[in-house]
This record gives sequence, C-alpha cells and structure tokens, in this order.
Amino acid sequence: MHSILNSISIFNIKKRIAILGSTGSIGTQSLEVIEQNRDKFEVEVLTANNNVDLLIIQAKKFQPNAVVIANEDKYKYVSGALKNEPIKVYAGNDALNQVVQMDTIDLVLTAMVGYSGLIPTYNAIKAGKNIALANKETLVVAGEIITKIAHEKKVEILPVDSEHSAIFQCLVGEFMNPIEKIYLTCSGGPFRGKSEKELQNVTVDNALDHPNWEMGAKITIDSASLMNKGFEMIEAHWLFALPSSKIDVIVHPQSIVHSIVQFEDGSMKAQMGLPDMKLPIQYAIGFPYRIKNNFPRFNFLDYPSLNFEQPNTKIFRNLALSFEALGLGGNVPCVLNAANEVVVEAFLNKRIGFLQMSETIEKAMQKVDFIKKPGLDELIQTNAEARKVTELIIENRI
Repeated sequence: MHSILNSISIFNIKKRIAILGSTGSIGTQSLEVIEQNRDKFEVEVLTANNNVDLLIIQAKKFQPNAVVIANEDKYKYVSGALKNEPIKVYAGNDALNQVVQMDTIDLVLTAMVGYSGLIPTYNAIKAGKNIALANKETLVVAGEIITKIAHEKKVEILPVDSEHSAIFQCLVGEFMNPIEKIYLTCSGGPFRGKSEKELQNVTVDNALDHPNWEMGAKITIDSASLMNKGFEMIEAHWLFALPSSKIDVIVHPQSIVHSIVQFEDGSMKAQMGLPDMKLPIQYAIGFPYRIKNNFPRFNFLDYPSLNFEQPNTKIFRNLALSFEALGLGGNVPCVLNAANEVVVEAFLNKRIGFLQMSETIEKAMQKVDFIKKPGLDELIQTNAEARKVTELIIENRI
C-alpha cells in the first residue's frame, strides 16, 4: 500500500522543468508531452538560439518564469512581444548559463544541438540540477568531466535518446548484475546498403530523407553518416561505465527494438516500441514512474519480421572514427565532434560531398594537438582549434 500511495502522490507537486532548446525537434516534442500532463509538469524556463517566433508562441502558451534567447540581437523583439506577460526575458550565452541554476528548477532537459549544450549542462549539474539529457555531444566532448561532477553533486543524468533510454529501462532493477554487452540499434539511415560509388553524388535532400524518424537537419545528417551512432556509443560508454569492447552497434531497419542489454548469464533484455521520441522524453521527465498516455501502440502483426545486420564501417567511416576517438581518449572525441559540426554545416550548404565529411574529420583528428587529460578550458580551446583546422581542410589550405 505504501508504494501505491507513493506512486499516486509523487506528482502532487508539479515538477518544474527548464527546456534548453525548446524550439528544436526534441524541445517541441517535450512540450507536447508536458501539454498532455499539465497536472504533473510545469515549464519554468524556455530557451532558444534564433527561432524567436516559435519561442514567443511557446512562452505565451506555457507561461514560464523566464525565457532566454541566445542571440542577443533578437532580445528587443522577444522582450517586446512578451512585455505584457509575467515572464522574465534574458539574452546571450551568459544568461543561458546562469538561468539553469535557478532555485525554482527541478529538472533541466538539455535539447540544444551540438557543442552549444555543454556549458549550460555543466553549469546546471554544478548547481545540483537533475538532467534529462538529449544533447549527446555533452558526453562526447567532456564525458569524464561531466560524469565526475554529476557524481560529486549526486545529480541524476536521465537519458532521452531512444537507445540510451532503452538501455536504462532494461537496467532498472538490474544494477547489481554485471553487463556482458549492450547493443545499440540503428535504422541504417536513408543510405543503408548503398555502395561507395552510389554515395558519391547523393544530395542533401537524399540525406535528409530519414526512413523512420522525424528529426532536425543536423541529427538527420549524422544519422545518414552513422556519426549519430558513433556519438551514441561514446555517450553509452560514459552513461553506463562500459568499455567500447562491451558496446556493439547493429543495424535494425524497422527501429522497433531500441536497444538490448546482454547480461553475463547470456540472457538479454530489449526495450521495444514504435519510433516515437515522445516516449523516451516522457520516461525521462517522469522517472521513476511511467505515465499513462495515448501514444500509438505497437502491433506485432504489423511487423511480421524484424531484421538485424552489421553496419558497414568501411563505407560509413564515422562509426569507426568514433571508436577510434574513444580509444585514444583525451581531447580526441572533442575534435571528432567539432570537426563533424563543421562538415555537416558544409554539406548542408553544398560545399562538400557526403563522403568528404568522413575524410575531413579523419584529417582533423590527425592535425589537432593531443591532450591526454584536458580540463574544461582546454576542451573549449580544442573545440575552437578543431573548427579552424576543419575549415582549412575544407578550403584545401592545409
């Protein structure tokens, strides 16, 4: 009876959530989850980089305590639009890094894209805030630093990525049982099974046409190149304290089995469901309780067969480069991420081809000076240097 009463009363006090990157794919879906559970969650802070119009709509609808627009040039526009609302408006990265420390925040959902999510997430952890992590780059760039301070501050890092959420769900009740291996699944993206010759002339539109998931442009390109899966492997290493030898990646075109845990007795647990990011979002912000919803349900009869295959790391080099970066350690994963952000932007702007992205990243990893035990300041410097080096490689200047 005690546990039943706890499960009923856990949401008597609403959980106050800050969403970093509220106008992106994960941010908007997070707000959809909150909208369906207004009795359980309250939006305390919303932040965006440039999408002011959507941020204003969200702010008026959810009435947060504060909003932050990272682009300071758009502060007047946002503050003017919200002048009649009881909402504080701030601008700039300094404001972003400070707002996550507000006493009124219970959980910070980091849904910012790329390296930009690192410092706000770090500051939120430093302030003792629990994290719902959708920004995998935070752990790719600074996994050792982030996990160490989270341990010191007794902060929970709850994974939002569907694969890591799946592993986390499989491990509930199993934390004392050693893991033999985890399997991260991936759809294979739009170019699964394509030859190197076929990939030489693929277009941006081809790469953005993901078969199963609706995501932002950057993560969709990462999925097409398998860099997303490489980042998830590094993230899994830090989240679950596993060496890369215990992490495997398998292609699963249907995206129904989101990931698998194999224990040392040989038994395996898999978490399954339709490819819908709202489910892992809801699990993270509602943890440890599962919340009833009206999301579409999986029907086995709609999927008479589920297929699995090995990824081709010779063609999709980014996955191999990610394992290499984790093995080298130090600041190399930071270089990997910085170079990737530059080449993805270059590909989206049609400055380089699809296959050139991996070639450029590999060159950047070789050219940036190695630091074995970087601190946060050194990682910030590495990020800046790697971006400059990658740009020079693209321009054929080095």
